[in-house]
Amino acid sequence: MTPLASLLGVFALLSLLAVGGGTAVLPEMKAMTVSHLGWLTADQFVTIYSLGQLAPGPNMLMVSVIGYHVARAAGSAAGLAGALAALVGFLLPSSLLALGVNRLWGHFEGSPWRTAIQRGLAPVAIGLMAAGVIAIAKVATRDITTIAMAALVTVILLRRHVNPAILILAGGLVGWLLLRA
Repeated sequence: MTPLASLLGVFALLSLLAVGGGTAVLPEMKAMTVSHLGWLTADQFVTIYSLGQLAPGPNMLMVSVIGYHVARAAGSAAGLAGALAALVGFLLPSSLLALGVNRLWGHFEGSPWRTAIQRGLAPVAIGLMAAGVIAIAKVATRDITTIAMAALVTVILLRRHVNPAILILAGGLVGWLLLRA
């Protein structure tokens, strides 16, 4: 299978699993791209995720960076085609599914089944997003310094309304100063 077809297939599958948003599939995305397929190292995955959080726009556009990297690493000069394959794979299937469900959803307005489904999916989505946070934290927190930084950022976010991009940049600077070896 060509790298572009692999990217399209992997991210199309992840797209359909993304109940509650792209963050919900981070553990599986990490498992597939790092552990199963070896496209990235764990550090590369965390770096790409961090860039996705920092860049303007939807944070899951990070899949295009993964696609670019995979296509380039496979010896293809078409890194842009890899980025596009990953992006189309990640966005198109869930968009088509959402379109179809939306058309059907309106038909069941007022139904007790609709309310039950909404209430049932809310904790699933929250649990999947929490799993994403845990997957990133397992890789990003390796020693007492990174654990302390993560705890400090968590406390700041819980107590103050601070733009997360500022904390990401500050964390990067502190990490660069304290952890460079």
